[in-house]
Amino acid sequence: MFTLRNKTLKMTLAVSSAFILFTNQVHAYDRVKLLKSFFSIVMIKGYTSDGSMAYGSGVVVGSNKIVTNCHIFRKTPEPYISRGEDTYRITQVQADRYYDMCLVATENTPFQAAEIGSAATMNKGEEIIGMGHSSGNPSPVNANGVLKSVYPFNNSNIIRSTARFTMGASGSGLFDGQGRLIGINTFKSPGRNAYFYALPIEWLANVEKQPVETKFPIEGKTFWEEDDDKKPFFMQMATPELNEDWSKLAEVAKKWTAAEPKNSEAWYELGNAQDHLNNKTEAEKSYRVALKFNQKHIEALYGLGLIASAKGDQKQVQEINLAILDIDPQLSEEFTKEITKNKPQ
Repeated sequence: MFTLRNKTLKMTLAVSSAFILFTNQVHAYDRVKLLKSFFSIVMIKGYTSDGSMAYGSGVVVGSNKIVTNCHIFRKTPEPYISRGEDTYRITQVQADRYYDMCLVATENTPFQAAEIGSAATMNKGEEIIGMGHSSGNPSPVNANGVLKSVYPFNNSNIIRSTARFTMGASGSGLFDGQGRLIGINTFKSPGRNAYFYALPIEWLANVEKQPVETKFPIEGKTFWEEDDDKKPFFMQMATPELNEDWSKLAEVAKKWTAAEPKNSEAWYELGNAQDHLNNKTEAEKSYRVALKFNQKHIEALYGLGLIASAKGDQKQVQEINLAILDIDPQLSEEFTKEITKNKPQ
């Protein structure tokens, strides 16, 4: 079933051209390092029982080792790795089903591993890039964006970004601007303006401790498929925020801050809901608590700045604008425009 074809050079030239065209538009990234990361992306395929093709993405993290999502293996008894016209047999898997991360082993793959990074020290708004086989595209598709939030969960941080991905990109890589692998793109919220989430690459260390298995499919419910009331709070808040149901968001955020009183994101979401409900006094308090636990929480700064501007506190507006400028000069420009637009005549 599995054959190797000498089409690597053709594939290399094709994806190199596609990547260079893309990165010409995102000059802030390190193109050389990202191109190396680009070639760590592989496609995972397999026929289902009804004869249709199932597919996903994976990232090479070691010699003949590829990390991906477990949920992509639910329907196929014989998955394999694909790069262009070349295919490689999967020999075994180590699976952490609930946290949806699998490490598969192959034979004689020539791929270099991605450099491993971490989102733990990154700031909101930093540039990232997703690479995977969205929509089953045979060549990896790139999606640039920014890091929106990190949510503490299971001794690491779930990553939310603006790097969009579609079906086929489950198990794909999320990289920082230096081409280091920080996460595995896994799930998104419902809705047109969905939130996109990646598992932290730090979880790979635990996956490597799981028992070796040789049989597929891989079944098992993931944490992000739980009933709504059992999902992590950062998932519970997504739908009301997207639907602008501020009362519901406030309800979820209050439970979140009670359960995780030192979580800056929880306090920000509470402030955001209170702000939209026109409870500015409480919103200001919540934003300040968010900043107590994360001084660079740029969205909390932005919210505080708008409240200060509405009160006519120009000294505080200037201080906040300088803090925003230090983190994100572009957002500082937007902030200046916003307060100028809303300044009382």
